[in-house]
Amino acid sequence: MTITTPDDFIFRWKQPPNFPLEVPFGYTFVPAIDVLDHLRTDDEVRFTILGEDDWQVRMDRTAAFRTAPLEEIITWPFRLVHFDLTRFYDNLLHSFQEAVMIPWRTHLSAQGFTWQRLAPILFVSTRGAASTYHNDNSHGLVWQVHGTKAFHSYLVPDQHLSAEAAVIGATTGEDPPEHDAADRQSVTMRPGDQLWSHALTPHWVTTESTLAMSVTLSHGGLCHQGSFSERELALRAYWDKNPGEAWTHDLRNVRY
Repeated sequence: MTITTPDDFIFRWKQPPNFPLEVPFGYTFVPAIDVLDHLRTDDEVRFTILGEDDWQVRMDRTAAFRTAPLEEIITWPFRLVHFDLTRFYDNLLHSFQEAVMIPWRTHLSAQGFTWQRLAPILFVSTRGAASTYHNDNSHGLVWQVHGTKAFHSYLVPDQHLSAEAAVIGATTGEDPPEHDAADRQSVTMRPGDQLWSHALTPHWVTTESTLAMSVTLSHGGLCHQGSFSERELALRAYWDKNPGEAWTHDLRNVRY
């Protein structure tokens, strides 16, 4: 069921599985190919060339990624992520703060939510590319902008990875472990689709179109009227025992 009302969101946000939702953001992105062209030259962009080609081919493509013709680049399997979109609020993402971030923060506040970090992350990838198998410390509102991706997770994450194991990074890997397909929740996401991804739940994302772009609004320390989500309580308990590590795992540590 797609969540469309504040009451339904408040009821569902604290506990897996992930769920589709509709937030009517009044924002239109520039074409994904133009976003790729802009981001690939930025000093803070992260990208990984993938594929079955030999090591030297991947190294050559990595070296050429910032300058090669776009029509060639989009034939390569790659994944790209940028964590600091505020760098582009005056040009590439003009009005994104006013049209997306401020209204969403205002809406959450009006419903009794607080948070310690709320920031957008942008992903671009090509057909055949997949994210790592990982979990995030933050809740994510995943917004598919261009192309098609499949967002894979589990219907009951505890059966595959406890919150305590997720906290210490037991999830991370290039590929998901063997599992029964019946346990998996796979959501096909097309332009305009949105999905709530719960904190500390293992997941992976595959690209199903020639070029795909999505934005995730990452909510660190999200809390509703003094109450955290069930899996985040494990993170809080870990930080209580290891205060020196609290908030060292920020956006820059997300594996993609």
